[in-house]
Amino acid sequence: MARRNRSSSNPPWIIAGLAILAAAFALGAYFISSNGEPYRTTAPLEVSAYLENSNSLRGNTYKVTGEIQNVLGYSSTEGRLISVGINDNSDFIPILIPASLSHINIQKGQKFIFQLEVTDKGILRAKDLTKA
Repeated sequence: MARRNRSSSNPPWIIAGLAILAAAFALGAYFISSNGEPYRTTAPLEVSAYLENSNSLRGNTYKVTGEIQNVLGYSSTEGRLISVGINDNSDFIPILIPASLSHINIQKGQKFIFQLEVTDKGILRAKDLTKA
């Protein structure tokens, strides 16, 4: 009696499977290694509009990147008021860092990305911040 040949694996399917697996690994490595921009869905603060009339921006949330220039004041209940240089330190804005964010070490010369809200009185209050 003659034996039947067993069907072997189909080489095109193996190649396609390996290509899909390699693409999945490459895509995963891309997403893991990419440093996502924090607050990317938040609109950037237009500094000139804020300096011209801060009351028109009340109640909105913005992001801004800047360098710490000075600590203007400190209160254990309210937090720290700092001066931040924006646009290569050509513009300066005051930002209130609330006491809830006092665990973050902020020193002169460091660069941060701030997520800010404009309060009812036009003061910029940090909702969150990360080092740039």
